[in-house]
Order: sequence, then C-alpha cells, then structure tokens
Amino acid sequence: MKRLALAALATVSVLLTASGHAHAGPKETAGGVAKTPTATGTGGAAATVDLAGTRAAVDVLRAGGNAVDAAVAAAAVLGVVEPFSCGIGGGGFMVVYRAKDRSVHTIDSRETAPAAMRPDSFRENGAVLPFNDARYSGLSAGVPGTVRGWQEALRRFGSRSFGSLMLPAIRAAAGGFEVDQTFADQTTANVPWFDDITSTRDLYLDDDGTAPDVGTTFRNPDLARTYAALALFGPGAFYRGPIADAMARAVAAPPVAPGADHVWRPGLLTAADLQSYQALRRDPTRSDYRGLQIYSMGPPSSGGSTVGEALNILDALPTTGWHEYLESTRYAFADRNAYVADPAYADVPLRGLLSDGFAATRAALVTDRASTSPVAPGDPYPFEGRVAPGPAATAETASPPASSTTHLTVADKWGNVVSYTFTIESTGGNGIVVPGYGFLLNNELTDFNIDSTTHPNRAEGGKRPRSSMAPTIVLRDDRPVLALGSPGGATIITTVAQILFDRYALGTDLPAAVAAPRFSQRNTASTAVEPAALTLPVAADLIARGHRLTAGAEIGAATAIEFGPRGRMLAVAEPVRRGGGSAAVVRR
Repeated sequence: MKRLALAALATVSVLLTASGHAHAGPKETAGGVAKTPTATGTGGAAATVDLAGTRAAVDVLRAGGNAVDAAVAAAAVLGVVEPFSCGIGGGGFMVVYRAKDRSVHTIDSRETAPAAMRPDSFRENGAVLPFNDARYSGLSAGVPGTVRGWQEALRRFGSRSFGSLMLPAIRAAAGGFEVDQTFADQTTANVPWFDDITSTRDLYLDDDGTAPDVGTTFRNPDLARTYAALALFGPGAFYRGPIADAMARAVAAPPVAPGADHVWRPGLLTAADLQSYQALRRDPTRSDYRGLQIYSMGPPSSGGSTVGEALNILDALPTTGWHEYLESTRYAFADRNAYVADPAYADVPLRGLLSDGFAATRAALVTDRASTSPVAPGDPYPFEGRVAPGPAATAETASPPASSTTHLTVADKWGNVVSYTFTIESTGGNGIVVPGYGFLLNNELTDFNIDSTTHPNRAEGGKRPRSSMAPTIVLRDDRPVLALGSPGGATIITTVAQILFDRYALGTDLPAAVAAPRFSQRNTASTAVEPAALTLPVAADLIARGHRLTAGAEIGAATAIEFGPRGRMLAVAEPVRRGGGSAAVVRR
C-alpha cells in the first residue's frame, strides 16, 4: 500500500509541476474550448454535460486518438467534476460503432451484486427497508464496473494506453475545478447524509457543514492519487490490493461520524467480489424505425428493448402524434417492468419484445383515449415460437427519487462513434466516500426489485440489476446518422425515445429536439412532464384525451451527435438542464 501511495503521489506532483497547477478552468472556456450547447464542424466531435469533460475528449481527438480513447478520457474527467452522477465507484453501458467494418458493439460494465446477496437482503424484521434506509448504507453498493469497462473498451477498440488517458482527470482532480450552482445544489441535497460519514464530510462539506460556495475551487487530491495509481499500475489495481481492500472495508463498516443522524447498515461487498468482476461483451438491440436501424443496449439494461418496442408500437399505429407516442411508451413500459432483468438469471424474451408482430398486438390496444395505467403486460413469447414459462411478473418497485447518471457522445474523424452512459445511481450514490481514495460508492443495488423475492429483477448474488440506460446509435444503410443518450433513471428511456420521435416523426431539428420540454409516460396513472410542457398547445389536446399531466423536476440531460455529408458533425448538449452542457468539434 505504501509503495502504491508514494508512487501515485510522485506522479501527481510531477503533473502539477508540469502543468503549473492547471485545473479544469473557468466554466465558460477551457483549453481553447468554449462552453456552448451546439457545435458544427469536422474532424471529430464530443458532447458531455460539462465543459471539462468535453475538452478532454476533444484534446484526445486533436492529438490523434480515436473515439473510444476520447470517451474514456472524458469519462474519467467527468468522474472528477460530476462526482455525484458518475465515477469509478459505479458502472455503465457503452455502445461503439466501428467504422472499418460498419459494426456495432456493446460493453456491459454494470455493477454486480455481491455473492452473499439474497432476495431478502433488503428486508428487516419481515419488512422491506424504506428507500433511503436501503440507499444510504453499505448494503446498496454493487461491485463497481466502470474501470473494467474502460479497460475492455480500450483493449478492443482503443489506440492509446489506459495510463495516458487518465492524465486529464489527474490534473482536474489535483488542480481543482470551479464549483457551479449544480454542484452546490447537489451537495446541499445530500448534506443530511454526507455529514454522517467522516470521509464524505471531510471531502465535500465546508468546515461549517454546508456545501462549497459557488465560484470556489474544489480539489480532490485523494482521487488524483487514485487515478495516478491506476495510470501507473493498470486497471487491475482497482480490483485487488489497497483500493479494493478500502472499498470492502467502507462497505462492511461505513465510517460513521459520532452523533450521526441515521443508521448506516453494513453491506456485503468483499475483496473476492471485486477480484472476480468482469465487463461483458453483449449483442446490441436492434429495431427498425422509418428506414433507420436503432442500435442500443440489451439486458440487463431495459433501455434498448423499451425504446425499440415503443418505436415499433408507434410505427404500427395508423396515425403518429403525441397521444400515440405516450401510449406507445405506456405499453412498452408494462412489458419492460414484467420481463427485463439480467439474462443470466431470468428468461428475457428479447426477440419477442422487439418483434413487429408483438408490437402489432400492443398497438391494437391503443385508442384515441388515454389508457388507464397500470396496463397489463403482453405476451411476447409466441413471437419467439414458444409458450410463456409462467405468468408475467406484476411486482414493480417505483423508480427511486433523484436518479442521476451522465451520458457522453463522441465521434472521430475515421467515423468511429461512442455512446456511453455511466452512473453511481442516485445523485451522490450511497453517500460513502472510500476513505483515502476520494470517490463515492454506488447505490446500484436499489435498482433491483427489492420489495420482491420472486420478480425476475429480484436481488441475487452475482446478478446485475436491471437498468434503464439507453446509449443509442442510429444507422442508415450501415452508416451513423445520430448517436445519443441521457441520464435520468427510468426517464432515460422516454428521453431517448422522445428525441427520436421528435427528430424523425415530427421532423424537429436536433438542437430543438434535445431542448424541447419533456413528457415521460412509464405505465403510471399520470404522465410526468417538465413545467414548460404544460404551456405547449399539445398539452390541452392530451388532457382532453384523458391524459393526466403532472409537472415536476427537469427530465434527463441528453447529449447527441448528428452526422451530415462530407464528414460534418453537429454536436448537441443541453442548453439549460443541469446548468447547460458542452458540445465541441475538432475543426469548425
């Protein structure tokens, strides 16, 4: 441990000396990249939620790296500047388009449940733990997959070394970045729990127990040393040795401060769980919509199957409008809730869910009035040529509050494309910073149906909880036309589906489709909408058709790249949500 720490410290010191203690820079410009939600040009493009992440990607592209190299560098930086949404303590899903053979690939770096987890692990005295009691604990932490995912992506598709791609993140963590309103607000929302954990309190709260002030510089030297250790010793140093041991200790015995306000339950994660983790190659989902091929992530994510099914239902309807769009996602969510889980543990009828025949049966249920949710799931098994093995599941845990996550989209001059969504689950994860290493652990295991011991998505040892992440790449004639994705828990699915609906069914240009007020119908009694959606003319028509529209918080925070003729790319990020994102191109 001493050797690792000293070597990492030396690396950080050299980097800071060489860079003049450079940090991520002002919020409006960084390294020659200006903060703007749209950018058009050639030579490559990137869009992330933060200027520092976008700058890291574009710097790699300008230096000759490819899209996967740039995505990994950007993701590492986002783990520094967006630590409550993502980082090395979590996991995610990556979709890659490889230009040389026009093929689409996916990498599953989703967290796994510790081997000791059981379907009743979230129960005490016969009752299911309330969400926050389950979340803010060691019990909710799954085995992080992000680092293995980066390793696998670079091994298969990258052109730069893992260590070299950690350098921008090391500089950002050691040199610091400017606290913005989003960072301050996210910290403030977690103060009641962050101040319970000594390592989290010491890193994220000021001496008076409040969030850092907007405009101040936030540094994370422990995380800089952690990234430096991974750069020096490789990704394996995360899964065995001092870092892994520290994670296991933090889960088994959360470092609770004297006088803590909450009970922090120990978890089940062990060093053996970390050593055995693998990022997996999986086949992408594919659905055809209006002459396009929509590729996304398959189970254990429900993103690709549910977006694909919703578009298939929409395509099977005689008319296309906002009412039809909401009904399509309503019925697709009913099927998602019943059938999608880790395919190593559950019989997931993916081919049936994505079949045109099954979509036709669901479209036949859509009328000119809003259906009453919850609608029942359909039966996709006959469309795979078999009989359902049993009744469809009906138990469904409500989506947890304050779901977070982040998404980045990158393309290079050779035509390679990456759509990557990764997360630590809720904003702030499980609230536990690994002492001495500067990163938060995830609360991903609350994505299981923790209230059920029979649902396909019940908690089990070694299992990956169902996700809603939907990193997506759209092709026409085997060439990319659009790549996109979003954070937002279960609203990821409806965010991606709505952007595709807006862009290809309604003909909205991409920046407007990303910025548009969002509707999210997930087989619930009312449709969640952003407040601005209620002012749209379509809202009155939807209400007249029986839709209940309930305004709430912002939905999603998408990034996207659209591909035009002669190598031109349009990179798009949010203009307002999460304080506005950042899009850039290599050459304007």
